[in-house]
Amino acid sequence: MSNSTPPTLPAADRPEVAARLRDALLGASFTADGLLDLLGAPAYAALARSETLPALRATRGDTPLETLVRLFLLQQPVPHARVRDVLPVAACVDSGWLAPVGGDEVAATVDVRPYGGPGGEDWFIVSDLGCAVGGAGGIGSREEAVVLGVGGASTTLAGITVRTPVAAALDLGTGSGIQALHAAQHATRVTATDVNPRALHITALTLALSGAPAADLREGSLFDPVRDDETYDLIVSNPPFVISPGARLTYRDGGMGGDDLCRSLVQRAGDHLREGGFAQFLANWQHVEGEDWQDRLRSWVPRGCDAWIVQREVQDVTQYAELWLRDAGDHRGDPAAYEALYDAWLDEFEARKVKAVGFGWITLRRTASDAPSITVEEWPHPVEQPLGDTVRAHFDRVDRLRALDDAALLAAHFRLADEVIQEQVGLPGAEDPEHVVLRQHRGMRRATKVDTVGAGFAGVCDGSLSAGRILDAIAQLVGEDPVLLRDRTPAQIRLLVEQGFLESTD
Repeated sequence: MSNSTPPTLPAADRPEVAARLRDALLGASFTADGLLDLLGAPAYAALARSETLPALRATRGDTPLETLVRLFLLQQPVPHARVRDVLPVAACVDSGWLAPVGGDEVAATVDVRPYGGPGGEDWFIVSDLGCAVGGAGGIGSREEAVVLGVGGASTTLAGITVRTPVAAALDLGTGSGIQALHAAQHATRVTATDVNPRALHITALTLALSGAPAADLREGSLFDPVRDDETYDLIVSNPPFVISPGARLTYRDGGMGGDDLCRSLVQRAGDHLREGGFAQFLANWQHVEGEDWQDRLRSWVPRGCDAWIVQREVQDVTQYAELWLRDAGDHRGDPAAYEALYDAWLDEFEARKVKAVGFGWITLRRTASDAPSITVEEWPHPVEQPLGDTVRAHFDRVDRLRALDDAALLAAHFRLADEVIQEQVGLPGAEDPEHVVLRQHRGMRRATKVDTVGAGFAGVCDGSLSAGRILDAIAQLVGEDPVLLRDRTPAQIRLLVEQGFLESTD
């Protein structure tokens, strides 16, 4: 890894220059849609894989958009004469967005990547040179305190975040400011923290260049810059969650032992959430020999909070170590040094009795209930982003179910949610199917196996009859005691409601 000093950043206190630069970028269609139109899908997708050659081939002309792509995304020096027809060069050089190189060329001092907002907004994410594309893979600098641009984790967190209007939002470990930028669209006040002062500077640039309000930027690790009495309606964090020996890379390695950073982040969030507020994180967690991973995560949830934790992926320790060693480019260096690092990772896991590492989402909601709900599940299958509304609806259903005892549940009316289909699996010609599965085609896209009663119940739920009346009719059809059926079925109904297969019509 290079120990050279990262380049000087553009001035963050020149909003008028950022506004002029933004107008120029938009005027040249330097947007997510404009980029796709210019490069074509293959070259556009290659950028996300850190492959720049297709984009270089697609920008050999001299149009304003090609000039900007080569300048800000591909880090190519461009003749001054070409740039001055597109950008306010003097102002950009004076404020540090551009730097003179050679005799008659200028180069960008930061990466600027077009980023489409959820409502079609044209935003721009600023990051360190070489780090706007390809996530942690980057295309250049691998400095310890480097600030990355948009990666898969960033967009995942942005997609699952609940987007209701709030008074105050907090972005912990803001990086290049992606989550703060999203939050600024629906929060009156946004606070962002980061242990890396360079990240706070770049966040200010991202917000200014995207035309978003400035945020309250605070230097420090995660909650450390937040006062004990400060509370928020929304807390989000894509933290440095990688479980590694040491903390070589600030942007990804937490520096605490094992998964302690993620555990601490979740546990401390409860003290800073307002009633009904959400805290949403990406995290890694250890699968420890002799422990149930779900119990481990339940122990993280702070008192007074409902929780929904979804494990999206699990890797054994060798896969995990290889992934993050490659992320840092260690596999491209000295083979002996790579083997020594690999060995150190495996030693760390062995000492902690870690057999695998899970990755997923953690959502907390502050509740006044005496019986908080904690759901921990594994769902590695494709989902439909954005999921913010799906997350909010999950907790709405938790509230609804918590207010219903079994008698009230059976008196309630439900209907089958939209776009749920029933699949029957069995041998051809068999009288009865071996399995009946309900499958969603929206949101989490869940699939759940149900028995004959569950399938029959879901099939006739249209809101016209109470759950109890439907069970009575099913009991008569299958020749079962209706009282016994009423006793054993509420748990299955609750699960179908909680997972969104059934919706209350009351």
